[in-house]
Amino acid sequence: MKNLFKLSKIILLLLTFFTVLSCSDDKSDSPFIEESKNILEIAVNEPDLSNLVTALGLADGNLGSLLVGGEYTLLAPNNFAFDLFLTNNGFASLEDVPSDLLSKILLNHVISGTVNSTALTSAVSGYATTNATNMDGDNLSLYFNTSSGLKFNGVSKLIKADLFAINGIVHVIDKVIGLPTVVTFVTADPNFSTLASALTRDDLTSDFVSILSTGSTTYPAPFTVFAPINEAFNGLLTELDIPSLLDIDEPTLDAVLKYHVVGGANVLVSDLTDNLTITTLGGDITANSTGGPSLTDSTGRVSEIITSNIQANNGVIHAINKVILP
Repeated sequence: MKNLFKLSKIILLLLTFFTVLSCSDDKSDSPFIEESKNILEIAVNEPDLSNLVTALGLADGNLGSLLVGGEYTLLAPNNFAFDLFLTNNGFASLEDVPSDLLSKILLNHVISGTVNSTALTSAVSGYATTNATNMDGDNLSLYFNTSSGLKFNGVSKLIKADLFAINGIVHVIDKVIGLPTVVTFVTADPNFSTLASALTRDDLTSDFVSILSTGSTTYPAPFTVFAPINEAFNGLLTELDIPSLLDIDEPTLDAVLKYHVVGGANVLVSDLTDNLTITTLGGDITANSTGGPSLTDSTGRVSEIITSNIQANNGVIHAINKVILP
């Protein structure tokens, strides 16, 4: 009976100890402790996010206040990421970055809702929508690749995951995710790897990469790009009975690629109507919406839009399943 009484006292002491410990202010990796803070407070309490906290305070409209409420997923660049961003863009400090630009870049790291790392890594690579917008108010897209770890827009890797907050979650990343151009998504998304190779072929007269990287306020931006997926190019090679894109002469390839680009317009799939004439850099094609959005070239070949509204800062991409021919 004495031993039983002694054991009961020990258990009571242990329970008391762990109760006090769980209520203490000591830092802990426990989700319970993290969930007592909002996203901004988590950032403030992470030493490696001090540059982010400074940036939030400098951003147009005091962006930090956004992360106190609502429900968000924050991709949080660490201190080195911001140092690298400043160096690569010729800024001496965060104070030198225009506040409106800084705000837009930071919003490009904010996704509405709570998305934990398990949900991301278990998903097929694809697109999310950020809280940053283009000139027309359309939300920018974010490409996440899960094929080898987790990478965003082809530049930024996840290095610390799942800091839970009362209003969402924080993931620490190793690079600042810049405002994407249409080139960003063509190069980041492996479904467009053949298109990327075509656009960068050494003998091309047109410098498509430079053209499609034009800033959103400078003509011929914004762009609408109808981007053939890899299977579309494979189908073209079969259709033309040639072994590779290298067998297409330069004038023909240049003309074909121009038929996939509209200059001066950010055309969303909701803007397409039946028998709508679309003027590309190469010539006119016809859009239809009935039965699913599609494009018809001058030879009557139909390309279906299979992924729509991949929104960059300087334009929009629609993935298509067949190459458009002049």
